[in-house]
Amino acid sequence: MNKMTFKELAYKILEETKRPLTVEEIWEYAKERNYDKQINSQGKTPPRTIGAQLYVDIRDNPDSPFIKIGTRPVKFFLKHLLNTKKFHEIANDEKKSPKKTKYSFRERNLHPFLTYFANTYMNIFTKTIYHEKSRKRNFNQWLHPDLVGVYFPIDDWNNEVLDFSKQIGMPPITLYSFELKIELGFNNLRESFFQTVSNSSWAHEGYLVAAFIDQSEEFRDELKRLSSSFGIGIIKLDTEDPDASSIIFPAQRKASLDWDTINKLANENKDFENLISRIKKDISTKEIRKEEFDKVLSRDSLIEKSLFGDKK
Repeated sequence: MNKMTFKELAYKILEETKRPLTVEEIWEYAKERNYDKQINSQGKTPPRTIGAQLYVDIRDNPDSPFIKIGTRPVKFFLKHLLNTKKFHEIANDEKKSPKKTKYSFRERNLHPFLTYFANTYMNIFTKTIYHEKSRKRNFNQWLHPDLVGVYFPIDDWNNEVLDFSKQIGMPPITLYSFELKIELGFNNLRESFFQTVSNSSWAHEGYLVAAFIDQSEEFRDELKRLSSSFGIGIIKLDTEDPDASSIIFPAQRKASLDWDTINKLANENKDFENLISRIKKDISTKEIRKEEFDKVLSRDSLIEKSLFGDKK
């Protein structure tokens, strides 16, 4: 018996069921009918592999037979079945069904996407600050950012200039504060925005980051007004195509750091204290220890996480 590829498996199942399916549903169907035994190599996470291969085929192959439907959860279907009576019956049934409002992931599942964007497009290294490690947990959500970012000009500046900046007490770094939300709309805009203002007062630049942002003109105007008034930048993460993430409104850079607040943060949270120590060592040695910061995943790894709805 000839072995199938994951794409061939997905095509076979979508043709049989004649309905859009998530990668998990495709794999469950395969196991129920023992189709999984006909795959060349399953790997540790077959649903992720199916999702990644279908996504790449849709993106790179103009003649791909597959189409992606919806977001959260993402479903896959076959183009030639879109106009069938069966598909329209399914679509009408789903419209009548109540929509789920909860997402299948947590805010911390967004950290790798922000780390990728910050490192790839802003040349920033990030470090997650775990609130639960703080001494006073009752107010830490209005004190600690979710992630701290740092830009080192070590590769861009002359060594003599780097040494000179340290001698005069002006280390050549830029510090960033990032507050993450799954979604941003009128229902949580003011609380999220002023939490970001509070958490980023110490940094050179502060950003409010979300995966889903209200696209209405009214909301965008209010977001722009608040960003301009308080200097907070806005970043939109794209969890299906990490390279499509973008800075909607840039942050206004402060000339100096708030050292009193930095000292308070270091005293309250061990992660922040360790980060300050790490930055100091990297500046001193002129060598960035990348392994001491949040790991930068590859684009394909992020896509797999997004499609699979990783909850870890």
